[in-house]
Amino acid sequence: MQYDVIIIGGSYAGLSAAMALGRAIRSVLIIDEGKPCNIQTPYSHNFITQDGKAPLAIKGEALEQVLKYKTVKLKEGRAVAVEKLENNIFKVTNSDETIVEAKKILFATGVKDIMPAIKGFGECWGISILHCPYCHGYEVRNLDTGIFADGDMAFDFAKLISNWTDKLTVYTNGATILSGEQQEMLQSKAIQIHQKSIAEVAHTNGILKELIFEDGSRKDIAALYARPEMKQHCEIPMQLGCILNEMGLLAVDMMQKTNIDGVYAAGDCTVKFRSVAMAVSTGTMAGAAINHELINENF
Repeated sequence: MQYDVIIIGGSYAGLSAAMALGRAIRSVLIIDEGKPCNIQTPYSHNFITQDGKAPLAIKGEALEQVLKYKTVKLKEGRAVAVEKLENNIFKVTNSDETIVEAKKILFATGVKDIMPAIKGFGECWGISILHCPYCHGYEVRNLDTGIFADGDMAFDFAKLISNWTDKLTVYTNGATILSGEQQEMLQSKAIQIHQKSIAEVAHTNGILKELIFEDGSRKDIAALYARPEMKQHCEIPMQLGCILNEMGLLAVDMMQKTNIDGVYAAGDCTVKFRSVAMAVSTGTMAGAAINHELINENF
């Protein structure tokens, strides 16, 4: 079956694009396996009208609204291959071996965070180990807070988080590479630097209690900010020839178009600032841009 657009990934960016395309009366298939990167996060913030709502609840409501547009369909599952045919049609093969085709492809596949090998870290990710103060900083304001980072990243992150709390410690997880000048500046702001290696993150159901260090010492803590390494959740864009930028994100222009004709990308797989609001914004832009391209091709 051939669609105008196939959207791979049905979270905030994918659903926003699908709504824009549905309202443009385009035939759309959303392929989604239901594994968003914020699946552990209990509450979403800084998204107007939805502040404090569970991310899965926002997604569920969005999906219900999107599927009211009769030309938009959902397929639960995973796309495993995309091939661009000679007639510029894209063939998508799914994990259940079904094949569908489309004139345009949108990847809204997100990224996968790579957790450090520290016991309990992954269980707290998105709950009390946080990536973004704009999303979660207000809820942990003025609490004992840590920065899990070192070097320039730790210095810049500590400056940012100091806006939300003055009870701040940088945990470098080993001998620091912060410069002497950076250390002096942080300490002048009463920001401590802790260089012991972390053995475990002690928690209850993802809620941080304390850090346990390899020498057996412990430190009470309420929240920890971290920016772990990440990679693209889906390898298919690169297999098609889509390029990554220096941050490992899919390179797109202002209209969310990749370097491959007919292929767009939106959401966390394209932007450093990871938030529901940003994903919605890029998805809406991609949907409108795809519709305009289809109009121009057929006019």
